[in-house]
Amino acid sequence: MAINPYEAYQKKSVMTMTPGEMLSKLYDKVIKELSAAKIDLDKKDLHLYAKIDDSLQKAQTVLKYLKTTLDFKYDIAKNLDMLYDYFISQIMQAYVHKDSAPLEEIIPMISELQRTYEKADKLSRGSSVSGQA
Repeated sequence: MAINPYEAYQKKSVMTMTPGEMLSKLYDKVIKELSAAKIDLDKKDLHLYAKIDDSLQKAQTVLKYLKTTLDFKYDIAKNLDMLYDYFISQIMQAYVHKDSAPLEEIIPMISELQRTYEKADKLSRGSSVSGQA
């Protein structure tokens, strides 16, 4: 069976990511899925509800994964755990009520969290590089 070169590249790319880069990719996925669901919810088209449900479930799956990776020996983990629970709750509210308002609230929060992690990752990589010199 022939291996698709793009799939091989994707797999290698994921395997060589730093934890910060992987986290950023996961947040990208959540933001992408929630944004797509928000757009479709705003259309108020009953035919889109299966697509909306799929997007919301994908976002929830990533958030639940992020919850499982928290290391509770750090104080921030408890806060992130509660934040992820809140995001998941808002996603459920958006689906149950067919309302994009909960998504409008959490998408910027998730984006800000992503930016914070990206900055922290850059700082930690910068300090580890300068520490090796």
